[in-house]
Amino acid sequence: MESLTSRMQVVQSPIIPVVGELIKNSPGTISLGQGVVHYNPPAEAIEFLPKFLAEPANNLYKSVEGIPPLLTALAEKLQTFNGIEINGENCIVVTAGSNMGFMNAILAITNPGDEIILNTPYYFNHEMAIAMAGCRAVLVATDENYQLRKEAIAQAITPKTRAVVTISPNNPTGVVYSEAALRQVNQICGTRGIYHISDEAYEYFTYNGVKHISPAAFDNSSEYTISLFSLSKAYGFASWRIGYMVIPKHLFVAIKKVQDTILICPPVISQYAALGALQAKEEYLESNIEAIAQVRQVVLDSLNRLQGLYSIIPPNGAFYFFLKVNTQMDAFELVKRLIQEHKVAVIPGTTFGMDDGCYLRVGYGALQKETAKEGIERLVQGLETIVKS
Repeated sequence: MESLTSRMQVVQSPIIPVVGELIKNSPGTISLGQGVVHYNPPAEAIEFLPKFLAEPANNLYKSVEGIPPLLTALAEKLQTFNGIEINGENCIVVTAGSNMGFMNAILAITNPGDEIILNTPYYFNHEMAIAMAGCRAVLVATDENYQLRKEAIAQAITPKTRAVVTISPNNPTGVVYSEAALRQVNQICGTRGIYHISDEAYEYFTYNGVKHISPAAFDNSSEYTISLFSLSKAYGFASWRIGYMVIPKHLFVAIKKVQDTILICPPVISQYAALGALQAKEEYLESNIEAIAQVRQVVLDSLNRLQGLYSIIPPNGAFYFFLKVNTQMDAFELVKRLIQEHKVAVIPGTTFGMDDGCYLRVGYGALQKETAKEGIERLVQGLETIVKS
């Protein structure tokens, strides 16, 4: 059995559990690693659970694509916030998180050996899903500000290319792509007959007046644009596992086959909670994201003390900073030393496809202001000690 090969051998190990094990072995570590928020779901989410329990048939399987009331509520949200109209050319599929939506899309649009274009640094679960499907991730570097390079994307397209993936606001860099840049990529995809997969998990997390843009809202883009959304971030919904896709109608049957095989239907109790969450007042999102914006400024102010030790592009979205540390040290080795010697955890940039230097992803969404301040102080002191030594 040991001699047997497996497609999983080419898939990188998920970094979050690896770093989590290091944290467990170093009690008292403050984590600036995992991409979650510190706050709880809105009360409305919990208040909808009795509605689930009151329906005797809710223990049975439900529609593969989601329960009708949630689909209706999502259609209204998409129209109001994203400018996406659900019509005869597209439809919604509720998923167990947007990671599942991405895997659904890859399995629905590819054959083994096909290519998917990822802009680096990429989101590691995207690259892992592509490898699992027996496809190849074609990597296109972003520019010095982590912005899209449309000419490079166009040049990377081959007869085997099936999609270009964009993430805005971005994980891991936090940058937000402009409407012009997203239009250019979307038009390239339409012209070349491939899909534009737009991951928008951080759609609400924008700062300094920057506006989120959804490519599926562009005219005549419904036929080739696949949009991925999640409740995990904005609604504090990580473990409830609810996301959703907006897909071209012609992919509906294929994606239902994938989802029915892997999941059958998203957890119905979680769908009820999601339906409740969408009823929350605007103040819920506004106040929580404002609190994260304040933490963001605390982190940025502390990082500014590290002048000369790193470079950073201050981003306007998500809840990450992506540092390039001025050292020859391996990124994972630096992460291990920060945990073991300074009790602060971050994520190495190598897991995001960055091997041309020592990069770190610093996450600040999971912490209250005071804890974040202590964590970032440990990071600053740790980098000053380790890198200068």
